[in-house]
This record gives sequence, structure tokens and C-alpha cells, in this order.
Amino acid sequence: MHGVLESCLYATDLETAKRFYTSVLGLEVLTHVADRHVFFRCGEGVFLIFNPERTCAEQTAVGGSPVPLHGTKGSGHLAFAVAESELETWRERLTRLGVEIESDVSWPRGGRSLYFRDPAGNSIELAPPRIWGLSES
Repeated sequence: MHGVLESCLYATDLETAKRFYTSVLGLEVLTHVADRHVFFRCGEGVFLIFNPERTCAEQTAVGGSPVPLHGTKGSGHLAFAVAESELETWRERLTRLGVEIESDVSWPRGGRSLYFRDPAGNSIELAPPRIWGLSES
């Protein structure tokens, strides 16, 4: 296993999600299919947002093979890795952009996490890798 290649959250309003993740978190859009999905570059991986109303009901095919139906209801969670030295800069940015910090957690292994919600209600976390005993590089 080499790591997580892609991770996914769900939102029905993809335009709002796209604006949030590009303007607030600075992610680059890789592809956007109206009312179905928006994909972002995130470091060495890809962050996906699907509209569950579409991905639970309509199967697509890629290269002649079907992509399995998937989706969920309710809020999900995703943690983005940031350098510990950047946490206060992120706090200031989020506050300036009107994003409420829901929680600031100090972890037993060291490091802190900032938690906030995206427009779809998903719990988003910014944290240094050391909260899991991992290095930042």
C-alpha cells in the first residue's frame, strides 16, 4: 500500500462546493461535470466531491467498464495535511473568509487540528501529520 490516492465527500450543490474549496482552501479543479461531480488536485492525491443524488442512481462507464454506484447521506469527514507552522495562518484565513472554526483540538501525540464545516455540512480538519505520528514530508 502506498497511501490514499483519492478521497471523497458528497454534496448536492456542487457549484457552492467548488467555490468553497477553490476560494477558501485554494484547491485546483481537475474536472467538473455539472450536477454530478467536481474533482480537485490535493498534493499527491485527488479529492472528489460527488452529488449522491446522481452517483447513487446513475451508473457511468469509463473505458467500457461500469463505475459502481456509490453515495451516502449525512455529513462526512476529511482531514487535509498542513504544516504545523501554517495552522495560525489557516485560522486567520478561515476567520477572515467567514468560516467558523468549530473546534481546535490538541492531540496526545502532539499537534493540533482545526475543524470547520464546508457548505454541505461535512466536517473538514486541517492538521499536521504528526497527530498520527507521521512526518510532514
